[in-house]
Amino acid sequence: MPQIDRNGPIVVLTGAGISKESGLDTFRDKDGIWSKVRLEDVATPEGFARDPARVHAFYNARRRSLAEDGIHPNSAHAALARLEREWGAPVLVVTQNIDDLHERAGSTNLIHMHGELLKIRCRRCAEPFPWTDDLGLDHACPDCGRPGMLRPHVVWFGEMPLEMERIFEALEACALFVSIGTSGHVYPAAGFVAGVRKRGLAHTVELNLEPSEGASLFHESRLGRASELVPAFVEELLHRQDA
Repeated sequence: MPQIDRNGPIVVLTGAGISKESGLDTFRDKDGIWSKVRLEDVATPEGFARDPARVHAFYNARRRSLAEDGIHPNSAHAALARLEREWGAPVLVVTQNIDDLHERAGSTNLIHMHGELLKIRCRRCAEPFPWTDDLGLDHACPDCGRPGMLRPHVVWFGEMPLEMERIFEALEACALFVSIGTSGHVYPAAGFVAGVRKRGLAHTVELNLEPSEGASLFHESRLGRASELVPAFVEELLHRQDA
């Protein structure tokens, strides 16, 4: 890996692979969530319009699983929080995950581009709110007071990911782009590395259990468990910074 400017911003993209080691199910693995339920039924606006009770039940179950004993941030989450604290320039984590494990590990400069499981929002006033309990059709919006208008604060298929302008601005300015635990199948996140490479000024690294769909686009690829690769990579970065 080349020397990275100690004042160079870093953008880290994380996917389901980083949270799998904390005990959370992935979506696209052979035994993942989409092998057990049709995404068209629970992760599209059309599915919600057809059967909102079913969609609420799906996300209620996932919300409860996030609160189970044994679901904690792992060493990869902790290493990224350390990098944010100790690097000499901004470190932005852009996650495709809707869990709160990055926050629990201490990351603060964070974008949930696909939304957050522990938030809901009103379809009428569009306001998101923290929410840890089950959600049903009879719940009223905490802001406008109307019942039946609440939905998970999650980006469904066919919807635009969140904070894309801020993400693209960070990608334009970064000196290092790191992708961790992503399949490379879901756009626009899968296209981030191509955009960074086109600009030609940043180093790009993939840390993954196996090569992603776009692995050949990265300058560097390291394969293995995120809980081992990420702490070692962060240690290497910070050691080079201090050298």
